[in-house]
Amino acid sequence: MKFLVLSDIHGRDKVAAWANKLAKEYKVDGIIILGDITHFGPGSWAGEFLAKLEHPIYAVAGNCDPPEWVNKEIEAHGTLLHRRKEVMGGYTFIGLGGSNPTIFETPFEMEESEIESYLRPLMERDAVMVLHAPPKGFNDTIPNGMHVGSDAILKLVQEFRPLVVLSGHIHEARGMVEKDGTLFMNPGPARDGYSALLEIDGEIKGTLLDKAEE
Repeated sequence: MKFLVLSDIHGRDKVAAWANKLAKEYKVDGIIILGDITHFGPGSWAGEFLAKLEHPIYAVAGNCDPPEWVNKEIEAHGTLLHRRKEVMGGYTFIGLGGSNPTIFETPFEMEESEIESYLRPLMERDAVMVLHAPPKGFNDTIPNGMHVGSDAILKLVQEFRPLVVLSGHIHEARGMVEKDGTLFMNPGPARDGYSALLEIDGEIKGTLLDKAEE
């Protein structure tokens, strides 16, 4: 299986065109979206954007998405992974949208206890986690050097050892790192032309793609 991975679109219309071009070029099986499809809404824009994508969609909403409306649009146009899991090609994909608390009081934030309560019943070993917020210490560093990822997600990652942890949210923390058999990847903000590929075929391979020509 091969997926184009997008995050942090933030209402940029131009993303759909170059995403479709990349998806076709790399012959992907689907597009994984890690949230912040809109920039504080409206939900209708999320629907218009998702309808333009030409491959199966697997998505969660981000902290800047009004969750009630954006989750409905994801369900209408693809597979909503928030607080759900989906088995594809023999691998379990586990999703959670939103984020741990921020200083910005955005529409879709949760306390760490909520995050753990939503994710723990879904967790199993060797899964692929599709998240908006990163685990603490992985692809979560902001310019002042602080790590702002989720403690609850880190706790569950350490306990269950997923194969892959996909996250966005922290635009400055685009990157990929492997630790203890887990691949952590932040594709970077799609609003700025960034994306990634995830390949799962016996082995796990992540690729950060060059900035798209818009």
